[in-house]
Amino acid sequence: MPVRDTTTRERTQMRTGNRLKLGLFGANCSSGRAVTLVPQRWSGGWHDNVRLARMADEAGIEFMLPIGRWKGYGGDTDYQGATLETVTWATGLLASTRRITVFGTVHAPLFHPLIAAKEFVTADHVGEGRFGLNIVCGWNEGEFEMFGATLREHEQRYEYAEEWLAAVKLAWASEETFDYDSRFFRFKRVRAWPKPWGGARPIIMNAGASATGQAFAIRNCDALFMSTKLASLESYTRNVRDVKDLARREGRELDYYTVGVVTCAKTMREAQDYYHHCIVEHADWNAVDSILGMKDITPASHGRETYIRLRNEYANGMGGLPIVGDPDYVADQLAILSEAGLSGIAVSFVNYADELPYFCDEVLPRLERKGLRAAPQRG
Repeated sequence: MPVRDTTTRERTQMRTGNRLKLGLFGANCSSGRAVTLVPQRWSGGWHDNVRLARMADEAGIEFMLPIGRWKGYGGDTDYQGATLETVTWATGLLASTRRITVFGTVHAPLFHPLIAAKEFVTADHVGEGRFGLNIVCGWNEGEFEMFGATLREHEQRYEYAEEWLAAVKLAWASEETFDYDSRFFRFKRVRAWPKPWGGARPIIMNAGASATGQAFAIRNCDALFMSTKLASLESYTRNVRDVKDLARREGRELDYYTVGVVTCAKTMREAQDYYHHCIVEHADWNAVDSILGMKDITPASHGRETYIRLRNEYANGMGGLPIVGDPDYVADQLAILSEAGLSGIAVSFVNYADELPYFCDEVLPRLERKGLRAAPQRG
């Protein structure tokens, strides 16, 4: 079968023209992103992931984005303690689906760039051009210690990642044997075949929140995940606009995404009650406290009021934007994010496979009527 040429724009648009793209975030981890004790919490197991990916593919969801996690956070559930490695996970899901883009989330300091480049191309061929890379420059010191790897100081993490990514891109693009000599890498007589599927490289995402991280994404990536922690639509819109202006001054046009936690039910009361049951009454507070301790978030360091707010946020999907309500409310909130200038949102649920069908049946048609999405292709 001949390989059809693809374009970078097709890749970044994930093969749809939808103004608001939707993804599923964190399904490769036990409990997903809900730090909860409830028995219906997400398993993170392989068969559940395949079932979810096929469901999302059929519904027209654009992408699945995993969390790069290597050890759990403890607590009563050992939150995210059982996780599927993301590039292998992506490759298997790409083989099981037809349209959806599946990302690998990769900590650059833990993967040799030439081996990583080959893994990414392999996944890309399995998915016929549907693999994406979410690059992480490094933040979890306990995981890096597990590998005997050095967690560099903040600025140097991005310097290393930029050279790492340049090596990956060179392996994807170079038609000739090449040498690569930089501050952190020295490779001789590199030969890297095959190239990415269809003649265009995979879409690259990053979630840098600092000025250095955003500058890295602007220079090197196609999409940037924005913080959800701003207080109002006006401040959020202004922040997205400012980052877009920075990119344009560098001659770059990026897409902008955020992350959210969705609880959708027939009525507002039902959604709020379920959210309270899972995320407040039955939160795995021991795991939350473990996470906060790793980040040195205490009443002494942040003040009692801020500490309580952050503790509640981390129980809610590790800080994602909570969207809790009936289908009209959820669709309206997603429309507001689109209005703020975002290209899409990656969402999580307490149990993805149980809750996604209702979301697709009720929220997606509302987004179609708002002109933000088209009805999915069938067959």
